[in-house]
Amino acid sequence: MKKILLMVVSVLTILSCAQPKTDVVITTDELSAFKPTIVLMHPTVNNLKTFISLTEQDIFPFPVEANVLGVYHSKGAYDYSQSVDFLKDLKDTRFGLLSLDGSLNPNNLYKKNGCSNAFRAIFENSNGIIFFGGPDMPPSVYNNPVNLLTSITDVHRHYVELSFLFHLLGGSQNEEVKPLLDSKPEYAILGICLGMQTMNVATGGTMVQDIPTEIYGLTTVEEVLALDENMQHRNYYSNLGVDKDLIWGHFHQIQFEQGSLFDSLNGNTQELPYIWSSHHQALSKLGKDIIPIARSMDGRIIEAIKHAMYPNVLGVQFHPEVPSIYDTESKLKRIPFEQNQQSYIDLYPIGKGEDFHRAFWRMVGKSYER
Repeated sequence: MKKILLMVVSVLTILSCAQPKTDVVITTDELSAFKPTIVLMHPTVNNLKTFISLTEQDIFPFPVEANVLGVYHSKGAYDYSQSVDFLKDLKDTRFGLLSLDGSLNPNNLYKKNGCSNAFRAIFENSNGIIFFGGPDMPPSVYNNPVNLLTSITDVHRHYVELSFLFHLLGGSQNEEVKPLLDSKPEYAILGICLGMQTMNVATGGTMVQDIPTEIYGLTTVEEVLALDENMQHRNYYSNLGVDKDLIWGHFHQIQFEQGSLFDSLNGNTQELPYIWSSHHQALSKLGKDIIPIARSMDGRIIEAIKHAMYPNVLGVQFHPEVPSIYDTESKLKRIPFEQNQQSYIDLYPIGKGEDFHRAFWRMVGKSYER
């Protein structure tokens, strides 16, 4: 009887070990088994849906069998239990979530801290990472006083993303720390809007806290709306409060630095693409090894950056991830009470923007293929 019981227990143990992952939340100890190809920072439901949309439509050519890990800090302002529930309902075992809880503050971001071991484990078990857009950083992280127009809403999200990027890339704040990418220089990092700004600050750079007031000397919404559209960097019509159905972005052209990797993305044409823009802050002093590769049409705002040492590290100030950019059915209401809305592709077909954005994601996809 004992032998039978032992056999039953053994069989049950084998079966339980063979079961696929059912809990979407994993630990750092489980990273080597989960082996994510790509990491998504700040995995809100919206960011997860955006990633899924880009990959399912093959806009971002990402391997269908590859695992995806969402990483966040447990003290972040967003309720990540929504993401847990979303992924449980999705029932896609390629997705996992990892919560970090190490103590972070402005004094320990750029040195070894309570998240350092987790950062290394994530890096060693993945091919690349995406940092999404978001709210203003606290200026204390780059030793500046707080502008009255800076809005700080989620310090722990900024702390964890700044510290992670510092560990990955290094920075002038602490030259003694060896960047993780020194051991794997081909590792891919994409920073979108806030993500690009965080990349700059993490490496020792600073920020312009408000473009209209600091760059153009303007103080009212009406003054900004009177500017050329290429000098506006978000949809300031929404500030008027008269129409709540406006899109959150504004479209303006960008120009490429001569010989930059963006030149070929637009088919080497003379057309300068229109991008989806939504930010009121901009890069000021550049971080260590950060190189601009695109600027606004007047040259005053840096619109894209790359890293001097690591070929697959890229930051863009605009939003190439917005699903509406690739959907002809999405009609975009940009100004109050606009009657004849058009899709992005209607407005900016082929070289005016569509080709550039699709080529951008094909380029990014290649850097995650290893």
